[in-house]
This record gives sequence, structure tokens and C-alpha cells, in this order.
Amino acid sequence: MLATVVPIFFKQGRDQDFDTQLNLLKDLLADKIQFLPEVGLGDPIPEADAVLFPQILGEAYRQLDDFKAINVPILIITTEFGTMAMWDWEIIKYLRTEGVDVIAPYNMDQTKNLARALAVKRDLQSSKFLVFQDNPGAGFQPEIFKRFYWWEDECIQRMEDKYGVKLEKQSFLKMATAAKEISDQDAEQVWENWKDRLNLGEINSKQRNSALKIYLKLKEALEADRAIKAIGINCLNESQYSDTTPCLAWNMLYEEEKLIWGCEADIVVMLSKYILNKALDVPIMMTNMYPFLMGDAALKHEKIPYFPEVDGNPDNYILAAHCGYFGVVPQSFSTEWTLKSKVLAIVDENATVIDARLPEGRMTLAKLHPDLETISVIEGEIEKYIQYENSDCLNGAVIRVSDGHKLVSSLTSHHYLILTGHRLADIRQISQVFDLKIESF
Repeated sequence: MLATVVPIFFKQGRDQDFDTQLNLLKDLLADKIQFLPEVGLGDPIPEADAVLFPQILGEAYRQLDDFKAINVPILIITTEFGTMAMWDWEIIKYLRTEGVDVIAPYNMDQTKNLARALAVKRDLQSSKFLVFQDNPGAGFQPEIFKRFYWWEDECIQRMEDKYGVKLEKQSFLKMATAAKEISDQDAEQVWENWKDRLNLGEINSKQRNSALKIYLKLKEALEADRAIKAIGINCLNESQYSDTTPCLAWNMLYEEEKLIWGCEADIVVMLSKYILNKALDVPIMMTNMYPFLMGDAALKHEKIPYFPEVDGNPDNYILAAHCGYFGVVPQSFSTEWTLKSKVLAIVDENATVIDARLPEGRMTLAKLHPDLETISVIEGEIEKYIQYENSDCLNGAVIRVSDGHKLVSSLTSHHYLILTGHRLADIRQISQVFDLKIESF
């Protein structure tokens, strides 16, 4: 999927330097950008994802109105290294001061991210997210699940209005019932194809086959409609419909299709994850946030007696855990990965869950706000993993941030995404493509 970009030249200054730089960029970004025919600044621009200035000149000061008339993202990439040049700062600052939000990457990774982001933005406009649910909030733990914004019609409408994504709902009960009717032979054929790639630990054949039958039903839905780019299931709140959980299926479908998944059918997570994973091409997963500052409320929910000892100020630490372990982490992102028997009492005894880890070290927390116009970005570190016997946290991550009090007051949800590495600068760049505001500390 390539971004479509129109190169723009200054009519009073086009020379050989413009053509030389444009040809260099065509070589550098051949696998990321489809370059459309060049257009002079001020002339009509054909439909495209962005415009590109391979050369920026002082004429820009005298053609401000022409810049303001451009209604797609404006890229400035003027060096053979795929970046802006130091000499561009004067014009860039002038344009921004005058209300023209130009995008000027300063390293090649950012340029590639921007190209992917432009393609993702266009792709979303013709995409669907599929969720399997029947009566969300009315199943198990309604006192918790009825609070969640991601099931509101307003949230669904905002997603479609801003990003063009349409949400399709199908019955979880119907899908889970159909999955149970798949033969064990069909599930075992899948296992033959995957057994060298999956560590299922002590999972028995019934648990394995049930999980693989969900995979088959989800794959069937995906193959029936290639506009579907993410799938979610109300897998906890309505777990009474299924004899298993979709964790293994999420892993398999990401590994073979790069399909974005949504635990608990959280469409805000699905949208946030789709944008960040596809634009930045980095490992990403979702988990629950339990800041140490939340005290007994967090300890009670995870059924643990105390938070782990840490080297720094405990106020600045979070325990991250989901469904008994760290969360759904695809194998290709993991330092360790095993499928295990379920932990939570809310799911069927036959259910399974992933026990996996991201690398320790730098990480970034992120998620879109309820308005879908702002994204929360918090950098920190995974310092270690912690295990509590006979709890709902058999293997969680201990995360440090710079200010735990700011974190608690600014979190948008108990569900947050974790990206490997510090990604604030990268997210700030692509936010210009999606017209997103950044909330960070």
C-alpha cells in the first residue's frame, strides 16, 4: 500500500536542483510512495494523500496564500538523505507561524513513518472493524463493563466521522456456537500446519482444538470481507457464549495476516493500535494499567497482597497485567511466549491465555482519547516482570514513568497500548497526518 504524493515546484524557481532531488526521492522511497506528476504551486492539485516540496525557496514568503489553499498534508523533504535541510528552518517557521502546518521530517525513519501514515489514513476510509458481541455490558461484571465508552453509539459515530472506518457487529453467540460445531479433525489439521511454530506448554488437546476453532471462524470472516482490518470480541463480559478465549487466534492472525485485534471489543484500542502499528511498524500490545497510587483498588482487582518492591519512588510505578498475565503479545514481538490454561474465573474452564513478555527497557504508553481527536503518549520503562502465585497476576510487567500523579490524572482508560521504545517524537510527527493533538509528559 503506497501513499500517493504530488511533487510541487515554484514556477519562478524550478531548476535542475528540483529534478535532481525529486529523482533521488523517487529512488529512496520507491517502496513507500507513488509519485504523481509534478504541479506548480498555485495550480490545481489532483487527488492525493499529500503534496511534497523537494525544493523550498524564498518564493514561499510571497506565495503564502497558495500554501494556505493546499488542503492535504504538506511534506518538505529537501536533502538526498530523505529529510529536511537546516536551511529550511526559516521558511518552515514562517509558514507555521502563518498557520500552514507543514511536515518536515529530520531523519529517514520519520520520512518512512510519514509515508506509511499517509497510506494508513487513506486505507482507513474504506475499512471496516468487525466486533462480535450481543448485548455488551449485560453479561458478567456489568458493574464494570457498563461504564465503557467504546460501546457507545457516539464513539462509533466519531470513529466513522473522523477516520471513515465503519463498524460491523456480528453475534458472538452465533459465532461461538458455530465454532463448537467445527470438527476436531479440522482443528487438528490446523495444528499440523502450526505445531512447529506454537509453544502450547501443557495445554490439552480439547483446549487446543477449541482455541483453533475460534481461529478458523475468525479467519473465515476475514476472508469473506477483505475490507475488515481489525476484529474484536466481547470475550470477557459475554464469555458465557464460548468454551474458550480468542487469545491464540489473535496471535495466529497477527503472525500470518498482520490483523489488528481488540480484546473485549474495545474499538478505541483497535483504532489506536491500527494507526500506531501500521504507521510506525513497531511492536504493540494492550494491557491494563494498575498504578501503585491506586492502592487497594488495584490490589483487590488483581487479587494480590502488595505491589512489588522497586528501586525508585513507588508513586511513579505501574503494574501492567491483563487476563492473568501481561496480555496478548504476538510471538514475533516476544522475548518469551507460551499458551497456558485460563486464569480468570469469568471465562470457561477450557479457556486459554497467552503468557508472554515484551523486551525490558524503554517503552511508550499510548491511546486515543474519547474524542478520537487527541492521543495520550507517555514514555517510560519496563523495569522487570513480577509473578504472584494464586492471583490474577501470574506474570505482570513493572513499568516506571516520570510522574505517577500526572499519569493517574491523565489516563484515558484502564486499557492502554504499550509500544517498544520511546516513540513520542515519532507519534508527534505522524499526528500531523491524522490531525491529532498530543497529550504527553
